[in-house]
Amino acid sequence: MTASTTTEKITATMARWAAGLQFSHLSDDAVRQAKRFLLDSLGCALGGYLQHDVKIALAVLGETAGRGPATVIGTGARLDPVSASLANALMVRVMDYNDIYWKQDPSHPSDIIPAAIACCERAGSDGRELIVGIALGHEFEQRLCEAAFPGIRERGWHHATLTAFVSPIVAGRALHLGWEQIQHAIGISASHHATLGAVTAGKLTMMKNTVDPMATQAGVLAALLAERGYTGPEHVIDGKEGLVRCLGPEWKLDILTDGLGASWRITQCGMKAFPTEALTHTPISAVLDLVHEHDLKPAQITKVHIRSLARAADILADPSKYDPRGKETADHSLPYVIAAAIVDRQVTPQQFTEAKINDPAIRAQLRKVEVVADPEIEKAFPALQRVIVTIFTSDGRQLTRQLDYPKGDPRNPLSDREIEEKFDALAKPVLSATARAKVKDAVWNLEKLATVSDLMRMLKAKRQR
Repeated sequence: MTASTTTEKITATMARWAAGLQFSHLSDDAVRQAKRFLLDSLGCALGGYLQHDVKIALAVLGETAGRGPATVIGTGARLDPVSASLANALMVRVMDYNDIYWKQDPSHPSDIIPAAIACCERAGSDGRELIVGIALGHEFEQRLCEAAFPGIRERGWHHATLTAFVSPIVAGRALHLGWEQIQHAIGISASHHATLGAVTAGKLTMMKNTVDPMATQAGVLAALLAERGYTGPEHVIDGKEGLVRCLGPEWKLDILTDGLGASWRITQCGMKAFPTEALTHTPISAVLDLVHEHDLKPAQITKVHIRSLARAADILADPSKYDPRGKETADHSLPYVIAAAIVDRQVTPQQFTEAKINDPAIRAQLRKVEVVADPEIEKAFPALQRVIVTIFTSDGRQLTRQLDYPKGDPRNPLSDREIEEKFDALAKPVLSATARAKVKDAVWNLEKLATVSDLMRMLKAKRQR
């Protein structure tokens, strides 16, 4: 497929291409990656089902949501697509453990997968249609991340702002809307859903992991409105007071449409090996390498000096990050995750319990961590997520490790087996071994699945909370 070459508004070009996208257009690797990201996301969601944030959200949705065709992970409840997409997207996102893409702007395209799931269920669609939705969401989310110079996060806006442009495309395509309806859905969702960067700056709250699910929810609602004839601004990206004008200065909008269908952005997206903010992954990897290689004990380490990006020093090592008291701040705290790596020699969901965050052994390491911005590292980003870590020891050694990208990066990807192991570790408290095996088999053979609802029925917890 090729993109439209007319002079119409860019949302028309995007919507026209999305409406015509078919499973047969996808490359074999794009199909494979869609399955990998789906299994990873379902694992994150099953782990997320047990989190306090999700318990609150499910309680509220129990009061406000309507019955419908879309299945909620864990509970098995059948709700309206708008509510189900919020619940499931929050489960995927809440542990900060799902996928990561970072070029110009960071984003987590798999946050949008629940929009495809909910709308595929409403349409009675099969596994091939879900694969199309996953690939489509990654395609436009990643392109939007690349289009702003500098990225919108550097201008004070959160990447959920971009998700609100993409989720209505995914939802609209899954509902089999015409391209004009998808264009209106983009306008409906994007025109009301810009997200302030405050949610990831300073002391963090539950909203840090909720703004993207809310942007996914907004896209589903927009698509349902557009289906019935509701209209939205067609010029929401490139027109008067649209995205480009309001969040300037420079956008390369050709990135959004050039070469559509010639290759697939989903093959360039990464996964998280650690349940933490993306820029912590390379320093965690470097510290764990040095700790294991030299068998370092916490008492032997006097300082950990980390040279990284300016935004890492600013966002991940501000004063609040040296005194984390909740998971939301701890998993965005470079001092905390490094301290946990030193003490526990791993960084997993178990390192973000209240007991661990307040563990005196870990807290004793926090002030040993020093993070500085390095202009040379800045120049190499985003092609490289380079860090240079030096550990100073009590016997006078200086142990240095430079890493250019972490485990999970497309250049050092998680294997299918590692994704399955991550899924099993997260899903084990929720699903039996037999149920987990059925889910994995269904995902790896997703193109043969008769209906998406067949998969969703497999995700009901073995016992309700």
